[in-house]
Amino acid sequence: MITVSNVSLSFDGSNLFSNVNLKFTPGNCYGIIGANGAGKSTFLKILCGELEPTTGEVSMPKEMRLSVLKQDHYAYDEYTVLDTVIMGNARLYEIMKQKDALYAKPDFCEEDGVLASELEAEFAELNGWEAESDASKLIQGLGLPENLLYAQMASLAGNEKVKVLLAQALFGDPDIVMMDEPTNHLDIAAIRWLEDFLIDYPGTVIVVSHDRHFLNNVCTHTVDIDYTKIKMYVGNYEFWYESSQMIQRMIKQQNKKMEEKAKELQSFIERFSANKSKSRQATSRKKLLEKLTIEELPASSRRYPYIGFTMDREAGKDILQVSGISKTIDGVKVLNNVSFTLNKGDKVAFIGENEIAVTTLFKILMEELTPDEGTFKWGVSTTQSYFPNDNSAYFNGHEESILDWIRQYSADTTETYLRGFLGRMLFSGEDVYKPVNVLSGGEKVRCMFSRMMLFGSNVLVLDQPTNHLDLESITAVNNGLMNFKGNVLFASHDHEFIQTIANRIIEITEDGVIDRMCTYDEYLEMRPTIALQNG
Repeated sequence: MITVSNVSLSFDGSNLFSNVNLKFTPGNCYGIIGANGAGKSTFLKILCGELEPTTGEVSMPKEMRLSVLKQDHYAYDEYTVLDTVIMGNARLYEIMKQKDALYAKPDFCEEDGVLASELEAEFAELNGWEAESDASKLIQGLGLPENLLYAQMASLAGNEKVKVLLAQALFGDPDIVMMDEPTNHLDIAAIRWLEDFLIDYPGTVIVVSHDRHFLNNVCTHTVDIDYTKIKMYVGNYEFWYESSQMIQRMIKQQNKKMEEKAKELQSFIERFSANKSKSRQATSRKKLLEKLTIEELPASSRRYPYIGFTMDREAGKDILQVSGISKTIDGVKVLNNVSFTLNKGDKVAFIGENEIAVTTLFKILMEELTPDEGTFKWGVSTTQSYFPNDNSAYFNGHEESILDWIRQYSADTTETYLRGFLGRMLFSGEDVYKPVNVLSGGEKVRCMFSRMMLFGSNVLVLDQPTNHLDLESITAVNNGLMNFKGNVLFASHDHEFIQTIANRIIEITEDGVIDRMCTYDEYLEMRPTIALQNG
């Protein structure tokens, strides 16, 4: 158990959060959420002892072993993969090195023998004899080959190092595991393996993540950092989000009788308790939710940007025809004979192991690149709006304010209209006068969405639109694209985003495309069969 008592943290005289009192218990997984800059990663550093709070303390039993997912991908370059993974249990690794040094001594004495015997006993107690096979199981579960155990970390690619550091954090069954964005740079199979691993994990897991699908699958509790307060709620992210939205609506409708509110909220709790499809952890969560009272539901003050796309005119039957497009970039053929026809109403997620391939295709469709071979043709009634993977050209070297920047894309250029529009995108007060070249990544993305919404296009092309966004903005974009009546072509790493928006999946491969009319989850289920057919 981890106990947080009266913890506060101040920077430059202002509180990031204050008077935090929480308990984290074994057998549960806690997802830490909050807007960008709220202090999620900072709070995790306090929990693991990397950062001292201004007031209060974090305590845990001394016999409990804590493991933290390391963020420095180069810290272990001089070690082998096997050594790096075993370092997840520092005491076991220390014993192994002590033993090696003892047995290598040319003048091994009786005293050394006694020490060696003690070390051997502790080594066995820590499952040292199974260390290599345990490390192998972990890296293979994450999709790495067993023979990589003996490779130098320096020789590994970035995404391989991420997996090794994750294996290190999970090695040796630590009592407590803390992870900051563990699904970043992981492929689909590795994320699913990690979800299954954590669902069955008997210890305490605390995780910061922007991946809603991951949070929904593994978390039993949600820890919300909201305006200097940190509160813990039973349930996963989806339950937290829906209940907080409901509470907000109730607060706005104060004229309703309290009894009616209570009935609606209780019905909501019971619906989630009974719905086993909400998560693979439904059974354990059901028990928690059954004990939940209305007073324990969140009343979040979090603000969501308004993302809504309207079409100036509806597109006709012909949307897009792509025929035999190929393209080579820096000597590598990234697109090979890509062909497909876009139907009216299609919302297509483009996926593939090579992200450059998808970005290249979108650039060709937006006429930023020319294909080496093949053609494409947009329907005459279509209008396109593009969200590029790299938006720097829209902001670098531009010194105008947000207000003046958005004015160039708007038919109504009055300050009253533009300030109202930007206010819905969370740019209020003096914010609208900030120069666009100093905006954060998330602020730039909100500007790009503002620009797209003003165009009234009936086809949207979006390349990784959720990068740099917090959970609130991701949810707003997700809902906006679900409600959009036109066509959408998009690429994303966000499982929930793809699953809830796309009705068609196109995977770009070395030989062309695999094209299926289905949801993302359905595609993942049929993927092994597709691989066999193509093999």
